[in-house]
Amino acid sequence: MFSNNDEAAINKKLPKELLLRIFSFLDVVTLCRCAQVSRAWNVLALDGSNWQRIDLFDFQRDIEVAAVSPQGRVVENISKRCGGFLRKLSLRGCQGVGDNALRTFAQNCRNIEVLNLNGCTKITHSTCTSLSKFCSKLRHLDLASCTSITNLSLKALSEGCPLLEQLIISWCDQVTKDGIQALVRGCGGLRALSLKGCTQLEDEALKFIGAHCPELVTLNLQTCLQITDDGLITICRGCHKLQSLCASGCSNITDAILNALGQNCPRLRILEVARCSQLTDVGFTTLARNCHELEKMDLEECVQITDSTLIQLSIHCPRLQVLSLSHCELITDDGIRHLGNGACAHDRLEVIELDNCPLITDASLEHLKSCHSLERIELYDCQQITRAGIKRLRTHLPNIKVHAYFAPVTPPPSVGGSRQRFCRCCIIL
Repeated sequence: MFSNNDEAAINKKLPKELLLRIFSFLDVVTLCRCAQVSRAWNVLALDGSNWQRIDLFDFQRDIEVAAVSPQGRVVENISKRCGGFLRKLSLRGCQGVGDNALRTFAQNCRNIEVLNLNGCTKITHSTCTSLSKFCSKLRHLDLASCTSITNLSLKALSEGCPLLEQLIISWCDQVTKDGIQALVRGCGGLRALSLKGCTQLEDEALKFIGAHCPELVTLNLQTCLQITDDGLITICRGCHKLQSLCASGCSNITDAILNALGQNCPRLRILEVARCSQLTDVGFTTLARNCHELEKMDLEECVQITDSTLIQLSIHCPRLQVLSLSHCELITDDGIRHLGNGACAHDRLEVIELDNCPLITDASLEHLKSCHSLERIELYDCQQITRAGIKRLRTHLPNIKVHAYFAPVTPPPSVGGSRQRFCRCCIIL
């Protein structure tokens, strides 16, 4: 396995400290290869200081096989070798990893700060108990799609991981307000919290967050269907540092939320409210006039908004980079004209989505040709957009990606011979 010549020229000329430093820049695969070169390199490559950050996503199938094999338990072996050196570990998608492996990991790697267990579906409350007991320095934890996580799991984290800043429990649908209450009382320093798909959460859970998490910057509530204005207003009043809010699919919210954001969260940069059909121009006017740092807005299926909203955004939001208006059927060329002449147009606007906006015509493309930073435009089912209009836009923005749909032309009946077959139904320009 090893070379007989451990005194190779490179080992003689470079001190071990320098070789160790070089190895610190290598990825997992390369380190393992270096470990097979010689005994000297084996020692250096497998030194714990080289294994402070490990991402095993690309090796998840190998780990699943090893996890059921008595000869090799990958996570346990890594944790024993790395010990206190390990700071960041990603096991995203490693479905073969369970509570036993993570108990050994927690016992050996007590300095872990960032842990990604997204999609590790075998883990349960037991893993959170282990992390609570041994990993008090944990700051970022991703438990998305770990559907066995419960309120008791969050209670354990709150008791043993007081430094937690980012927690992702998307699609952990057993979590209720009781779990959120326990979590925020012990982890008041939370800066990012993703509750996407936690369908049992009600306004009471948001009231606990608003009362205990003043440092919160990012909050994802997508498809939390029971959330209403009452809960989100509490968030706005208690979390003045909020910069990113996703409430897409929360169909009960109204303009009261936009007013609360405008009055309390001036640093807001990202707002995603797709499918919130009760929002109107009135609310977006208040928001735009107060939140001048907005960079990304997803307004898909906010069906009541008109050109008035675009006028306000063009005047008051000079940093806007990404704007989705898909299925906003009241938007016209005049709104796009204001946007194209707005403060964000020339140097900022990168993406605009106009799918299923039936009133949009080639005139809108003319209004956008001065947006020199524009990288992508979506025009699916904009039936008044033509190939010629897109071609003219491309003369001004040659690198732009235009996604559009054109119904296939029906070929004329052939006279004798075989008819040409058309299998293409759309064109990506």
